[in-house]
Amino acid sequence: MDNPLRLPSLQALQTLVSVAQTHSFTESAARLHLTQSAVSRQIQQLEEHYGVSLFERSSRRVSLTEQGRDVCTVATQVLRSLGSLQERLAPAPLDRPFRIRIFVSLAVRWLLPRLSGFYAANPGLCLSIETVGGATVDPGGDCDAYVLYLPEGLDERPLTPLFDEYLVPVCAPTLSDGQWPPRSLEELAGHALIHGSTSRQEWTAWLQAQDDQTPHSYKHLLFNLDDLALDAAARGLGVAMTDLILAQDSIARGSLLIPFGQALKTGGVYALWLRDSGAAHPACETVLNWFQAQAAERDLPAAQGLAGTIAAALGTPGRQSIPG
Repeated sequence: MDNPLRLPSLQALQTLVSVAQTHSFTESAARLHLTQSAVSRQIQQLEEHYGVSLFERSSRRVSLTEQGRDVCTVATQVLRSLGSLQERLAPAPLDRPFRIRIFVSLAVRWLLPRLSGFYAANPGLCLSIETVGGATVDPGGDCDAYVLYLPEGLDERPLTPLFDEYLVPVCAPTLSDGQWPPRSLEELAGHALIHGSTSRQEWTAWLQAQDDQTPHSYKHLLFNLDDLALDAAARGLGVAMTDLILAQDSIARGSLLIPFGQALKTGGVYALWLRDSGAAHPACETVLNWFQAQAAERDLPAAQGLAGTIAAALGTPGRQSIPG
């Protein structure tokens, strides 16, 4: 008879995956509701089990070694398989909230203004909203559905598309220094460019699409969230580059406007993805139908009506800032 396989602790493997995701023993301890010493002990147990070092430690962050990446890949697969098994064998209770993970800026600027309508139509249901402030929404964990950003468009997964990404510049009707909003790239050079990410990727892509050959020197204000960038723009600190959907409510209220230029369709898509637990949840069909109804209202022709408001705010009737 073969010797039984000596297996590591599942809790230790879960801790390994968490530390790999956060690059921090302290943050993982808070996420897992453990002490930092308990997290350190579990990683040490795994390193003793495999006889290799799993993390490279520095004063600022920890990162996986080559052997650690191998262990983390298998651990992630095992934990996801066990999670899927539990979801299939233990269906969600009727009173459990339907859990959704979403970008924090999208939750604040797009989902939150629409939630009153959801609860008015579905008073017996409860949503649990988990927000993410990073560049991506991790589809792991125990949520039922995830609102993902797909920079290359839809993939092979069963997804419910919500809206395409259209980048537009936005600013306050009057900037804090008393200047009027810019009406051209030349005038834009006199204002700060506000970024919702430190990569500056959105402004770079939009400026390149304008096919302007004139060199300009810009001042930059960097934030790590679109929501912060839009708030800074509404306070008149400069001109932000953002997705039209995120700015649409602020434009309708008049706190932001699109000063000039064409919206840039990037090819990126926001979409809803269901896990097995989400598909098995009693509220799944209702939630999915509601998101599909919101997606049906996302068409740019509706946003095109904002062009008249924008032009009026600038005192230039007929200027079109949104493509038809």
